[in-house]
Amino acid sequence: MERVSAIQTRRQTAEIIVGMLVLAVLLLMLVLAIAGRYRSGGDDYILKADFNQIDGLSIGSDVRLAGITVGHVATTRVDPKTYRANVTFTVDRSVALPVDSAAIITSDSLLGGKYIALSPGGDTALLKSGQLMSITQGSISLEQLLSKFIFSVTDSIQKNDRSDGDNGGSSLK
Repeated sequence: MERVSAIQTRRQTAEIIVGMLVLAVLLLMLVLAIAGRYRSGGDDYILKADFNQIDGLSIGSDVRLAGITVGHVATTRVDPKTYRANVTFTVDRSVALPVDSAAIITSDSLLGGKYIALSPGGDTALLKSGQLMSITQGSISLEQLLSKFIFSVTDSIQKNDRSDGDNGGSSLK
């Protein structure tokens, strides 16, 4: 009986030690995540851009340059006067963008999430923190593209049918 009790005590002690180790690792990961967030926040600067349409772009979406993530979308809102989407985003301080750079909303794939692709310009003057990017291209809606394609195809078919009907009628005369 004493032997069973000693084994249970050892098992419980081992479980307590493993539990404490797991908690310590989780606490360490939390501290590193918080420290990393504050560290990366200090190395970024803020830029703004206005877009006609930002379908699918959300807070936290990537900002990429040459396919590499260099920042994230911080805020999105609608300007009540111009009805354009105002987007504020961060860019890593190591990335110095010319003032004639472009911000383009694009997607990873047909079903992928949206992100802002930065296209650097050639000007010698550089964008400063808080500055508005003047060259932008909004999100392209897949539904709009498909509807334009379908309407153009059906319109072409209808024109061909009409022209075939006219030619067919005049050749019978």
